Amino acid sequence: MNLDFLNESQRQAVLMTDGPVMILAGAGSGKTRTLVARIQYLLEEKRVSPFQVLAVTFSNKAAREMRERLACNTEINVGALQVTTFHAFCAKVLRMEATYLGLSKNFTIYDDGESHSIIKAILNKRGINPKELSPYTIAAFIDGLKNLGYYIGLTRSAEVEKFAEDKRLFDIFLDYEAELHRSNAVDFGGLITGVLNLFKSYPEVLQKYQQKFKYVLVDEYQDTNRAQFDLILQLSQHHRNLCVVGDEDQSIYSWRGADIRNILDFENVFPEAKLIKLEQNYRSSKRIIEAASEVIARNVARKGKQMWTDNEEGEEIRIIECRDDKAEAEFVGQEIRKLYQKGISLKDVAVFYRNNAHSRTIEDALRKEKFPYRVVAGIKFYDRKEVKDMISYMRVVVNKKDSLALTRIINTPARGVGATSLRKLEDEAVRLQLSLFELIEKIVEAPADFKHLSLSGKVNSAINQLVHLIQEVQILESQNHSPSFSYEKLLNESGYFEVLKADKSYEGAARLENLEELMSAIKQFEDSETEPTLVKFLETITLDTTVSEDGSSDQVSLMTVHGSKGLEYPYVFLIGIEENIFPSYKSLEVGPTAIEEERRLFYVAMTRAMKQLTITFAQGRLLWGSLKFNGPSQFLQEIPSQYYKWDFYQTGSKKAQFDSYSKYDDFDQTPSHQDDVYHTEKVYQSKRPVVTSANYPSGSKIIHALYGEGTVLDSEGMGQDEKVTIMFRDGIRKKFMVKFAPLQKV
Repeated sequence: MNLDFLNESQRQAVLMTDGPVMILAGAGSGKTRTLVARIQYLLEEKRVSPFQVLAVTFSNKAAREMRERLACNTEINVGALQVTTFHAFCAKVLRMEATYLGLSKNFTIYDDGESHSIIKAILNKRGINPKELSPYTIAAFIDGLKNLGYYIGLTRSAEVEKFAEDKRLFDIFLDYEAELHRSNAVDFGGLITGVLNLFKSYPEVLQKYQQKFKYVLVDEYQDTNRAQFDLILQLSQHHRNLCVVGDEDQSIYSWRGADIRNILDFENVFPEAKLIKLEQNYRSSKRIIEAASEVIARNVARKGKQMWTDNEEGEEIRIIECRDDKAEAEFVGQEIRKLYQKGISLKDVAVFYRNNAHSRTIEDALRKEKFPYRVVAGIKFYDRKEVKDMISYMRVVVNKKDSLALTRIINTPARGVGATSLRKLEDEAVRLQLSLFELIEKIVEAPADFKHLSLSGKVNSAINQLVHLIQEVQILESQNHSPSFSYEKLLNESGYFEVLKADKSYEGAARLENLEELMSAIKQFEDSETEPTLVKFLETITLDTTVSEDGSSDQVSLMTVHGSKGLEYPYVFLIGIEENIFPSYKSLEVGPTAIEEERRLFYVAMTRAMKQLTITFAQGRLLWGSLKFNGPSQFLQEIPSQYYKWDFYQTGSKKAQFDSYSKYDDFDQTPSHQDDVYHTEKVYQSKRPVVTSANYPSGSKIIHALYGEGTVLDSEGMGQDEKVTIMFRDGIRKKFMVKFAPLQKV
């Protein structure tokens, strides 16, 4: 096997096959290429059977990429090779050995939604109000225990003891695990702890797998939690041919259980381990790599690498100080326009931000410039569930005939108005030729006239409260109160804010940040209008969000810094680099350990850039509708001055103007409580084949008596049993039985 395509450090990493090896692979150092070459060398030169090699990573995409590269690079049949994820490997082991743990081989793997349903049922059984103890808090507790490798029957370590101090939460965990077992099911965390339990309880099973896998390789080792570490340790104890590949400087997922100690303490666990450092960067310019290295060198919790590159010197890093977040977005939009005019493809440009909510101003700027864009590992701001929910509240206020908007919020947050009650209301509204809101107004005014609907007391109470809230806000609008005042009343008195606040998960925090950003959007709209109203605001965002996209792959990429890991772009804009935002306020509260992870995150962001890195911050930023003066991030001051040029951008000017560095004497340090979450709203569409004899085949244009025009997405069944899925305006999907629905073909 010819290894001339590798540098000297990479070749060492391939050739040192026996015994424990840790490969510290810096950013852009050819990690995947080296790992694939190592596996290929084992198969071709060492004549190791594919059945004896186990390679694990964190995503199906990464595992698939490694398998595809191996299939292209070697003539050996790699079909028997296990290149897989931790969870997929453990699921396979548990299927094979299920009976040892009292499971059948066809056990079910519960997703997050199903796990939450079990938790809610346990709370109900115990008589605990979900508002008192959020199911998300319990789910996070259970996830934390399993990340530590704990399962029922295991002696509790000091770390687990400290984590499980809340006896009430631990008792609910015991009930939860018992219910899973009764249901012949496991959750995602339980896949790994289940295998740990299996190996601990049945040494002969562990011995079988230890002897089977002569070589174990782990990718992205810095992202492993304690449970995954224990699993790897046990599997590799017999042959001790364990190779881990990672970078402690890119350990950025502690919030989902990753434990940097796994990589820092590797040589303590394996004293005979060999350490190889991949320090040559093939991605970025010298200035970017050297500046990023200076920043990350301030961290204490690291093994230590000195990244270098043979690439060209490159441009200076640009640090741009802006008056406010609106000017910041304007600057980014104009700079992307300049790049585009120079012939730079939009797909070579990316904008990174610390929190999902910060995409809103950039999206507005790109729509203004008429540039197509995509939100990587997320969804566009005005398409996010919580944003669309609150916009629907406002739409009902300004237009009580908007039945689609009402169906979105009538049970959001949950009020007990389920599908059956909604169907009764829909049918009655069609019969009386009223909109849904007009109908529920009449029900509130004269409930005796609608006894035939047999609505429960709970439903009647929910309708009553919703109608009065909408009517009160309509009065505020007629009295020319500000749209932000109306929005705040809707958010709080609907119960929506209270429900999200009770959700202590990262997703819940992200949703609150998005609603905070929606308030900022309304405030900015008010500042730009002489007579701001909800009608005008909704019209503005509707017009903005319907700017057409060309559908090509040539789009600007927007993403959180967490979402950028593993990616690279020639031109990167890193926005919002301010204290309380990046580093986040929470990390400043926690202390040095959290600040070091924020610094690693900043390092990841810097090292995604290949040619040009532009970092921006705002003197003042709207947060929850109020202007906050956070000041530039401490990380900016950690970049040595020889690597950057610091400019001030004047709003509305044709070019950035030089100015002296602003001194921040008195500024509001009110916490923004920012933190990052991956927030993805999944929409599942049926993949059934089209029934050609259906009355409403896929693609049909229809008019619904209540909801107006729509398009049939899917049709199943025929005649009296035909069901259709219809998409109405704003992307709202609804499913109907044709024989009952008031449909008409256009």
